[in-house]
Amino acid sequence: MKRNQTSLSEFILLGLPIQSKYEILFYILFLTMYLTTILGNLLIIILIKLDSHLRTPMYSFLSNLSFSDLCFSSVTMPKLLKNMQSQVPSIPYAGCLAQMYFFLFFADLESFLLVVMAYDRYVAICFPLHYGSIMSPKLCVCLVALSWGLTMFHALLHTLLVARLSFCGHNTIHHFFCEISALLKLACSDTHVNQLVIFIMGGLVIVIPFLLIIVSYAQIVHSILKVPSAQGIHKAFSTCGSHLSVVSLFYGAIIGLYLCPSANNSTVKDTVMALMYTVVAPMLNPFIYSLRNRDMKGALGRIICKKKIFF
Repeated sequence: MKRNQTSLSEFILLGLPIQSKYEILFYILFLTMYLTTILGNLLIIILIKLDSHLRTPMYSFLSNLSFSDLCFSSVTMPKLLKNMQSQVPSIPYAGCLAQMYFFLFFADLESFLLVVMAYDRYVAICFPLHYGSIMSPKLCVCLVALSWGLTMFHALLHTLLVARLSFCGHNTIHHFFCEISALLKLACSDTHVNQLVIFIMGGLVIVIPFLLIIVSYAQIVHSILKVPSAQGIHKAFSTCGSHLSVVSLFYGAIIGLYLCPSANNSTVKDTVMALMYTVVAPMLNPFIYSLRNRDMKGALGRIICKKKIFF
């Protein structure tokens, strides 16, 4: 029985298709975006932990989403920034597998958390009198734990399947991170099992969650239309608008990249779409939730006032 051997010790990340004269400009841009992502999501986590008014299921899920966004961006951005300043933008074989694992982990976690948040909004609007009993602390913990458990299994499964492959030819990855499909193109052993698992599991962690979110909001719209009122519609949009914006940004980029491939297999288009959900979405989420959320702005105001009184 022939055993697979991985002869490559490192991969070369081709990075972004940026002309050399613009590299400094884009480096500053991406560094600013990354720092904004870190500070914005940390602010949301801190506000939710410090303000007692935000200790509700919705903000508990939002805290987990912000942590996921923070980590999701940190999986790719530091390496991208480092390679933009490096003459040889390489990544070790083990480091590439680790990056792929954590990328899949936090991307999947974001997908499941968005479903959980959609269910929370569905219960809050369609069953307001029973919200407290349905969204009990025990159920909230179980939903978050299930999301973490499923993402851990999915990411580990793909990582182990890639680890069994042989890489003995070209080592240049046409991407700015170790994306799984880009890695499979470099393998010199059979990847049919990998492709089959990607197809099956992709439906479970992307398509099904997206459909569940659509169903949740269809039920919300149906519930609102049964008893139409300006106040009810305003309340529904104020509580669901932020979440729908995040869902549109996250799934829109993924669908555009994986379900609507370009006719000429454009690397530039794939890179731009990947940047949308790995860099832009985690950065914009804090602004979407804070600028459109009265509770978040109120919590920030209360904490600032307490600090002024303390000093």
